[in-house]
Amino acid sequence: MSIEVNNESGFEVDEAEFAALARYVLDAMRVHPQSELSILFVDTTVMSELHVQWMDEPGPTDVLSFPMDELRPGREGELSPPGTLGDVVLCPDVAVEQAKVAGHSTVEEMLLLTTHGILHLLGYDHAEPEEEKEMFALQRKLLLTFLATR
Repeated sequence: MSIEVNNESGFEVDEAEFAALARYVLDAMRVHPQSELSILFVDTTVMSELHVQWMDEPGPTDVLSFPMDELRPGREGELSPPGTLGDVVLCPDVAVEQAKVAGHSTVEEMLLLTTHGILHLLGYDHAEPEEEKEMFALQRKLLLTFLATR
């Protein structure tokens, strides 16, 4: 599994922790081990530009996902085909504020956002109530199980 983590945000990030989380999530979702993923941490200026360019919405957001090969999770007993999942882009400055509101650490918020972004790359969405219920339950299960192994 090729997981590239780059930090251009100026915020201190344990890149190995995020690579380990991504590897855990991709393994749990039965994504082929020859697949590729990129995780990028950016500042609010860059995130604002991306948010306007791709979502036509002003200001920074917490996480954006940019799928490439539109891979989907493997089925029970089978792996997905290999490919490039795409990019997950996170903004730690936004995560800091969200963590305060949620009552947990910034690192926990960024791990949650990373999991959320990866699920988007795998085709999950939360536009409809049923989709949201499924995606958020899966994201919670994956993150809690990962944290329990640390």
